[in-house]
Amino acid sequence: MTPENRKAYWRSNVLLLVVLLIIWFAVSYGLGIILVEPMNSIMLGGYPLGFWFAQQGSIYVFLVLIFVYAAMMNRLDKKYDVDE
Repeated sequence: MTPENRKAYWRSNVLLLVVLLIIWFAVSYGLGIILVEPMNSIMLGGYPLGFWFAQQGSIYVFLVLIFVYAAMMNRLDKKYDVDE
């Protein structure tokens, strides 16, 4: 792997991490704390949606983001021909 490819690979990896962390922050903090009052008017499984996001939704989003990260890193590995 050339030094340019290493830099590009690392840059892509860091960009992916930043984007996924921003999504996680927006869901857990934004939907679970800031926008909880407007979301509480919607019910999900007998509970207000804001409460559900604060208790369960951010955890589910985090789990989905783990799988997204793994899939995207596999693509990056193939793109930059990184050995496992």
